[in-house]
Order: sequence, then C-alpha cells, then structure tokens
Amino acid sequence: MPITLDQLNAAPLPEAVQLLDGLYEHSPWIAELAMAKRPFVSLAALKHACAQVLHAAGSELQLALIRAHPELAGKAMVSQTLTAESTNEQSKAGLTNCTPEEFAHIQRLNTDYNARFGFPFILAVRGPRGTGLSKAEIIATFERRLHNPVDFEQAECLRHIHRIAEIRLNDKFGAEPILGHAVWDWHESLAQHTDPGYAELGQLTVTYLTEAHRSCAVQLQQQMLDCGFDEVHIDAVGNVVGRYLGTTPDAPNLLTGSHYDTVRNGGKYDGRLGIYVPMACVKQLQAARQRLPFSIEVVGFAEEEGQRYKATFLGSGALTGHFNPAWLEQQDADGVTMREAMLHAGLPATLEAIQALQRDPQKYLGFVEVHIEQGPVLNELDIPLGVVTSINASVRYLGAVTGMACHAGTTPMDRRRDAACAVAELALYAEQRARQDGDSVATIGMLQVPNGSINVVPGRCTFSLDLRAPSDAQRDALARDVLAELTKICERRGVRHTLEETMRAAAAPSAPEWQSRWETAVKSLGVALYRLPSGAGHDAMKLHEIMPQAMLFVRGQNSGISHNPLESTTSDDIDLCVHAFSHLLQQLATGTA
Repeated sequence: MPITLDQLNAAPLPEAVQLLDGLYEHSPWIAELAMAKRPFVSLAALKHACAQVLHAAGSELQLALIRAHPELAGKAMVSQTLTAESTNEQSKAGLTNCTPEEFAHIQRLNTDYNARFGFPFILAVRGPRGTGLSKAEIIATFERRLHNPVDFEQAECLRHIHRIAEIRLNDKFGAEPILGHAVWDWHESLAQHTDPGYAELGQLTVTYLTEAHRSCAVQLQQQMLDCGFDEVHIDAVGNVVGRYLGTTPDAPNLLTGSHYDTVRNGGKYDGRLGIYVPMACVKQLQAARQRLPFSIEVVGFAEEEGQRYKATFLGSGALTGHFNPAWLEQQDADGVTMREAMLHAGLPATLEAIQALQRDPQKYLGFVEVHIEQGPVLNELDIPLGVVTSINASVRYLGAVTGMACHAGTTPMDRRRDAACAVAELALYAEQRARQDGDSVATIGMLQVPNGSINVVPGRCTFSLDLRAPSDAQRDALARDVLAELTKICERRGVRHTLEETMRAAAAPSAPEWQSRWETAVKSLGVALYRLPSGAGHDAMKLHEIMPQAMLFVRGQNSGISHNPLESTTSDDIDLCVHAFSHLLQQLATGTA
C-alpha cells in the first residue's frame, strides 16, 4: 500500500524513517534529520527538506553518500547485490540487458570516471519523465560528464541523487505527475518539426514561417481545440491564439503564453513550456466543466528569437503595436523577404492586418508567462520553481570591422590591420567591463571572418554584441563604455567599424500584485519560495509596455542550460508548475489574490 503524508507526519521517528527506507542509498540519516521539518504539507516540501539536510551536511558526508551508490552496470549488478530500488532503476533503463560491447564500454567509462573523480558516476537513469533513459543517452551523458570540473561534477552527482530520491518518493507514495507527463509528452511531439538541414542531424531548429514553423502552428492549433478552447486561430503574423471563454463576456481577459520558434540547434522547452502549461490548465477546466469569471487567452507567439529575420519579439510586438513596417522588406539568408514568407504561409502580409492585432490593455487583467529558467540558479538550489522579480534590460548590435587582408607569412606584426584581432580585443574588454558591475553581462556570440583563409590576415570580421543589465541606466552605461572602447580599438589598430543596433528592450519589473499571486501559488504547493531576476529576455518584456506582467520560472536540468539540445526539465517540476498556474487562476476567480 502507498504511504500517505498523514501517515508519515504522525508516525514515531523510527517508524517514519523506516517508511522512507531506501530513499537515499544506504543513508537513512538524511530522512531521519529531515523528519525534524514535519509536518509536511506536500511531497515537494519533503523533497526540499531532504535536499536541505544534505546541503548542510558538508562535503565529507556528501561524498560518503555518493560513494554509497553502485556503479552503473557494475559489479553489484552482475553479482545481483543491488538494492531493490537500484535494481528497479537500472532495469528500467535496460542496463540489466546490455550487449557484451555495451557492458565493456560502460565498464571502461566507470574506470575512467573513478580515476578522474574518485567516486562513482551517478545518473538518475529513469530520466526526466521517470520512464527510463536509453542506453545511448546514458552513455552519451557519461562521456560528456567525464570532462566536467571535479567540484561541479560532485554537485551534479548530488543533484542526480535528489532526482533519484524524488522518483523513489513518488513510488513509495503512489504519486504520479500526470499533468506533468502530458505536458512533457506534448513537448516531445512538437519537437518532431524541425527545419531542413537540421532534421538530418537530429537537431531542433524552428525559425519564422518555415515549413516546420507552420507545422508547429497547425499542431498547436489542433492541440488547443483538443484541450477545449472555444476559439482558436492563427493570426496575421503567425501567432496561434486560443481563447477559453469565461462566464462574464465583458470582463477583462487574462493573457498568457510564450513563443514556439527556437534558436538553431536549440532545446525543446524554451518558450513552448509557457504555451503548454496554461493549455493543460484549460484542459483541466474543460474536463471539470468549469468556467471562470474571465476568459483565458493563450498565445503561442510566432517569433521571439530573431533567427531568420532581425525582428526579435515580432509575435508579442504585434500585440503591443510595435511591429516595425521595415521588417516586411527584410531578407533572410536566401534573399526571401518577410513579406514573401508571409504570403507563402498564407498570411495577409499587409501592415493594416498586422496593426489590427494590437490589444487594448483595458480589456486585459494582465499578462503572465511561465518559462524554463535558462540558468543554473534553481538547479543548484534544488528548488523546482522560482518567482521572477524583473526582466533585465538589454541591447543588441550587429557589427563589422574592416581592416586589410594580407599575407600571413610576409606581413610583420606591426604592419597588420587585423580585423579579427580588433573584435577579439573588444570581446575581452566587454567581458572585463561587464564583470565590474557584478550583475551585468556582455556577449559576443557570433564572430566570423568571411572567406577567411589559414594563411591570410583577416581583412574583415563580422560580430554580434549582446549587453544586459538589471536596469536601463546600468545597461546604457555598459553600452557607452563598450562602444567607446570599440572606437578606441579601431583607431589604435588602423581599422574601421560599422555597428547597427538591432534590438533594445527596457527592464521589466514584475507588477507587485502579480508577483504576489505567483508567490502565493508556489507556497500553496509546499515549495520553497525563491525570487530571482531574469537575465534572459522574454515576451513578457513586450507585454510589460502595455499591461502588468509577472513570470514564473521552472527549474532546468543539466545545470539549467538552454539554447542547447541538453535543455531539459522533469515532468515532476512541470506538474508543480501546472498546479501553480491553476492556483493563480483560482485566486483570480475567487478574488482572493
């Protein structure tokens, strides 16, 4: 029979510890110390209490716990001396059925890993959905993590130990993150669509109005209808808009959503999580035949990343009245204008149709957005949800430095006008200058030498420049210094430069009353409350210009990496997010917010 929280909370300490036997490998002391935090209002609260115990235990006890775990497909598995829990986990991942070649490869990895780190490799082999990673995924993760710094890898092992404990708790309590599984599966399904050239490589890339992008829109439209939305359509810029009607027709709507386009070779959750979580909430409402006093409008924004065209936040910008008419004549890398792409996609491609998308803020309660964190903070703290306090200000540029291409062997170092070295020097200065602030960031993410050769001094170098800071004033000071240094570098090196500002976004502090609603929702789940700023830009930045907004972050796996195929989150964390969103809806419906 599954354990209940009431049973655990009421049990004498020895009995309570026995109920949690096997939670942490051969380490009952963690559960014993965590019992001091009783009563637990949720499994999430129990999980966090255990994480806090281990965090406070110190490195020696943490290493002892790591070393208490068996090697993957190791001697303990062969001799059948694994604990019942470990046997179950390794079986679900197929590790009890390795071919001789797979087994030998994993044994070599175990040997190399132990030699480098001095402790066994720990991986939650049942994966982010709890159904088991493939052997190929396990081996690829093993090989990747062999190159981590020692301190980082020790912390990564502990994070996986907590994930293993989370799954074991679910088993003991008969808990299943059903809503989280559904949303997780939706992401997998949508990720089948990817642009040509990337599909063959198994990479996810969905850029504005490509065939893959249009397929995503059609799929989202059908999924919204399947969830029970009353009205669903694709608008003049390709946004997918669904409305679940409320009981009061003239009441202001709640606006929510995020983007479904991706960066090149990106992750499955960036943006899309903010579409699917509210969709899951609408599906719940429809199943319960429940209507709220207000309508819910969910928008899958067609473009946020600025990958095919230099038109970042195009989808949300159309709703705020900030669509730039000049964008229609922009060309992509193949010379296709945005207007032509729109017409090919069956969109009207007229400024009048796009301007008609502008929303009247008086008709909306506000905008809320769920998003994967895209950073390591929540992951390192072992906290599943975070309430966003503000979105950082940002500015982006595309630039080029032009010098003189010349022979790499015959041109003395003091005679060169090397364009790439000028940009490299700028990159180092930008790094140093951003560090002075402590919380600013500066990135040159693209640095290219067109038609470069190994034996030619670069005569031209193109680059991007991305600057972000918590406030507009701090961002502007950073930009002034970096751009002034670019001028000095070019003058000193005898090269010239051009620079085009492609995006500027003001800092977007969360509306206090909406941030408070997220906080109330998170606390209701027994999740530790943590507030953090967003270093990344989001569609909420655009909606912030016309209505109150606030965001909720979901913890990412793999140190919170994003804009990367390793971007991931668990169905347990997604499930908590869906429940938090539902709680926010009920706050609004009952007037308790």
